[in-house]
Amino acid sequence: MAHGVSFGQQPVPGATGVPTAKAVPLADGSYQLAPSEVVKVTVFQEDDLTATARIAEDGTVQLPLIGSVIVGGKTIRQAAATIEAALRQDYLVHPQVSVTIAEFAKRRFAILGQVQRPGTYEIPVNESLDVIQAVGLAGGYTRSANPSKIIVKRVAEGNERVFRLNGKELAKSGRETFRVMPGDTITVEESFF
Repeated sequence: MAHGVSFGQQPVPGATGVPTAKAVPLADGSYQLAPSEVVKVTVFQEDDLTATARIAEDGTVQLPLIGSVIVGGKTIRQAAATIEAALRQDYLVHPQVSVTIAEFAKRRFAILGQVQRPGTYEIPVNESLDVIQAVGLAGGYTRSANPSKIIVKRVAEGNERVFRLNGKELAKSGRETFRVMPGDTITVEESFF
């Protein structure tokens, strides 16, 4: 699921390909709004401008007076500032806007191949998940799994990227490993010996 969101990128031990995105918590104010989330926009002392809207796939919401506004990929503060600027342009002198998340988007990924319980799983809201934790959620490796051959397919901004990971190396590193992003498809390969 591509969100048009830019995250800080950093290299990951045991991974080949493009560096992964790092998930960010809501508490520190850097959480970025994503498509399918529902936001409530409140304008101080302007009850008729209060709106609850779902963010569209293109990152926009429809609001009274100003119409379509891009909030996807922005922090809550940035979204509020964008809406304030649009209202200030033609309608209000000093708008005070607050944006709250009424409903988080489902953050799902799929894990297939040689794991005990292949299927679709959800990344908990306000948390991040690495590929080793994802394998754990799926019950761990099967006897015929090859943990050193994990493939992650990720679609970002309309382009599919494939990452080849060594799960043994990632597990040994004992530190932050390859982060799972919503929409990822993880496949654990089979061992042929």
